[in-house]
Amino acid sequence: MSATAGQAQSEHSLAERLGFKPDQVVLEIGYDEEDADEGLRESIESVTGGELVDEDFEEVVDAVLLWWREDDGELFDALSDTLVSLADGGVVWLLTPKAGREGHVEPSDIDEAASSAGMTQSKSVSAAAEWSGTKLVPPKGR
Repeated sequence: MSATAGQAQSEHSLAERLGFKPDQVVLEIGYDEEDADEGLRESIESVTGGELVDEDFEEVVDAVLLWWREDDGELFDALSDTLVSLADGGVVWLLTPKAGREGHVEPSDIDEAASSAGMTQSKSVSAAAEWSGTKLVPPKGR
């Protein structure tokens, strides 16, 4: 196996580990080319078979990828806004800079904003070299 094939398999596995599946539509919010992890974005596109859509997309989506930094505003408002676009059974992956990195968001702040928005944390992972991922699930039957 070549290094490139191994890298592609590794990236593909990362998106699969986060639960992304073929044919899902993924809305990306808060992307910044200065700090967002391109490898993670590419792995999600590879698994889903489509490009990430932006806030101009007017249909419901299967998942939201929310890049969030401490100074981005009110996390509660951003999480509440994601619910408008999310299909039943969809999830939000909240990506925040890891501890010790600029823009880090305290876990207690994530927990407070998520529960205030009616969401439940179901998983936390190291999503990329600089980013932590928190999987948030909206309330059932919303």
